[in-house]
Amino acid sequence: MNFTSRRRRFAHAAVAGLALSGLLSACGGSDSGDGAKSSGPVTLPFWGWANGQDAVVKAFNASHKDVKLKYTKVTDQLTMQKQLTNAVKAGTAPCLVQNTAEYVTSWVSQGALADITRYVGSNKDKFNAGAWASAQVQGKLYGVPTSSAPNFTIYRTDIFDKYGIKPPSTWDDVIAEGKVLKKHGIKITNYAGEDPSTLEVLAMQAGAHWYAIDGNSWKVDFQDAGTLKAAKVIQEIIDNDLNSKLSFADYAAVQRNYEDGGTATRQISTWQMASMVQNFTKSFGQWALSPWPTFRGEAAKTPTGTNLTGSVTLVTKQCENQKQAAEAALWMSTDTGAVKTMASPTTGNGVMPALADSNAYVGAATSEKLLGKNYGPGQKVVTDSLDTITTDWTFGPNWTAMFTEMQAGWAKVVDKQETVTDLLAHMQAWTVEDLKSRGISVKG
Repeated sequence: MNFTSRRRRFAHAAVAGLALSGLLSACGGSDSGDGAKSSGPVTLPFWGWANGQDAVVKAFNASHKDVKLKYTKVTDQLTMQKQLTNAVKAGTAPCLVQNTAEYVTSWVSQGALADITRYVGSNKDKFNAGAWASAQVQGKLYGVPTSSAPNFTIYRTDIFDKYGIKPPSTWDDVIAEGKVLKKHGIKITNYAGEDPSTLEVLAMQAGAHWYAIDGNSWKVDFQDAGTLKAAKVIQEIIDNDLNSKLSFADYAAVQRNYEDGGTATRQISTWQMASMVQNFTKSFGQWALSPWPTFRGEAAKTPTGTNLTGSVTLVTKQCENQKQAAEAALWMSTDTGAVKTMASPTTGNGVMPALADSNAYVGAATSEKLLGKNYGPGQKVVTDSLDTITTDWTFGPNWTAMFTEMQAGWAKVVDKQETVTDLLAHMQAWTVEDLKSRGISVKG
């Protein structure tokens, strides 16, 4: 691929290189093709969870006579995977589905998605290369990229100033400063027991490869050097009680904890700032951004896993109007008004668009209300983070099932019932056996 800017080197998710036989289970099947040709207006069911999508749908419906979107808001990303699983089995899947890049290979392997390359494939140059690749498997396009995910740290400036500490530049700093804050009843971070994405993104940053392609097989390794490096950091944070353990099931309580100063930092992307803006009342202007912490002695490297991954709008195989669905997905990702709506933390989800040139949206996606005088420097942190994003991470064909299994073990890790390395050993054995049970060639 021809990269004209370092900022365009987003994660390929290694899905574009899957043009090898035997890597996906036979149930992936082939798309029937052109979809139904309706003689009148068609309605396309669309499931998503992001704030602002209802406004985008209204704008689409107002500007299109022959195609209408019917929007249903799902609670969150993980709920989406469960509901979509049930709908696919029942034959009632919606036409359009918001999702994130790590789930694309899984849904393709289950035969749930339509190949829409022939409908929107010619629009490749409108998107940054990595985001475009993240919507592909085996060279085929199954959705349209919606957003990218620059990642960084947000921290409470008043708390850091009060106790004489600086924003952490390394994970060693996170631990050291966490110990300082602990003395004052403040946690440095929050580990929700149902969300193991912390383990994934730190492993990704450390150079781990849980899934890789080896010939015509998948290679699985949850115990490589990078993963163990990440595990050591996480274990030390947990062992020293430096983390809050607030579940995202009560997201309002999580937000109150941050606003009340119970937890002082988050490693997030722009879209998570939107929920802070929408829920906070008294800590505006007391937040600032700093780069994602590095491992000591290593160059900056920003992960792009799980909920930190850019989104895609997928088209399901059960959709009778796949062409119209693909074109609607393209409109939502490229229409100037729709993109602005979603980029704003006030009107949308504060997401950075997946477009080839997204610099114009950094200001909109970075909240001045939240950051106050730190707004200007914060925009530079966001822009710089786009230059260091991981480019060599692979999402496996059973990612959804694997992540669900990891959730159960992660809850035990957060509660100190088992160690991170215990969980990794279990995931190694479980993932290999799960892939074999699906008829997928695997080594590990």
